Amino acid sequence: MSRSASFRCAAEARRRGDQLAGTAAQAHGWVLIEHPGPWPFAGFAELDIDTDLQHALRQAALAAGMRILLIRRHGRQSRDGARAWAVLRYDARGDHRQEWGNWTEEADLADVIPAIERRGRVGLPPVYLVCTHGIHDACCAIRGRPVARALSDAWPEQTWECSHVGGDRYAANVLVAPDGVCFGGVTATSAVTALEQLRAGIVSAEHLRGYAELGPGPQYAVAEVLRRYGPAGRHDIQVLAAVRAGDRWSVTLECRAPLPERVQVELRALALPAAQLTCLAPAETHGLAYETVALTIQREPES
Repeated sequence: MSRSASFRCAAEARRRGDQLAGTAAQAHGWVLIEHPGPWPFAGFAELDIDTDLQHALRQAALAAGMRILLIRRHGRQSRDGARAWAVLRYDARGDHRQEWGNWTEEADLADVIPAIERRGRVGLPPVYLVCTHGIHDACCAIRGRPVARALSDAWPEQTWECSHVGGDRYAANVLVAPDGVCFGGVTATSAVTALEQLRAGIVSAEHLRGYAELGPGPQYAVAEVLRRYGPAGRHDIQVLAAVRAGDRWSVTLECRAPLPERVQVELRALALPAAQLTCLAPAETHGLAYETVALTIQREPES
């Protein structure tokens, strides 16, 4: 495969019309470690820190179903004093929890491991994470930095740039943590709009990649209900059952009014034509898309 230096995977994904729904990287929480950069390709896994500490932290996060992301303020703003770390945990009841701390020496990061085991505090505002990991993929930096600037202007205390969240070709990507709402293909303007809606208690299907606690089939099913009947609140749709058989999913959703009370979505995964899916991909691969085979309203909302 020949690769042009000017190739940009996000531009090609838009040209192809790559599907967003069902593509959010799965996680039940995030460990955030402030590091001004430069960030290595693999993020935290390639930081030049004590190997044993790094391994222990990664294992603790993995056991808890969490992903580790490096963070920094927009523009790599230098800050006096200690750098921040955080453990953000998703709770299906909407009772999301956070714990924040600081580190100056790498040994201080050992404090993160017991924090992963603790429940953390409730009631803290969510964090807006914008992937700007340019060493991982140029599109993340090119498309992510204007979004990070816009969100930092609107919500400076809640906004951070972050390392790779998955899905380079969907840049710019915004992850709301610990809520687990993942948006893709946003611009500075549409990102602000999406977060304003979320702050008002509304999620629409536009730009929604998925809710991170769900698998790809249920993510797509939720987005499909939002597309047809939404928008709706973050927790207005609950997955009652999700059964996978090969490339097929059967997902049953329970919803709050004004959405239908119960919806069953039958869907299938489709292999797309081979394409270069990231700017640095060494070969073309097959992406996935999902399509609705049948959607059945099992119970209408009560009037």
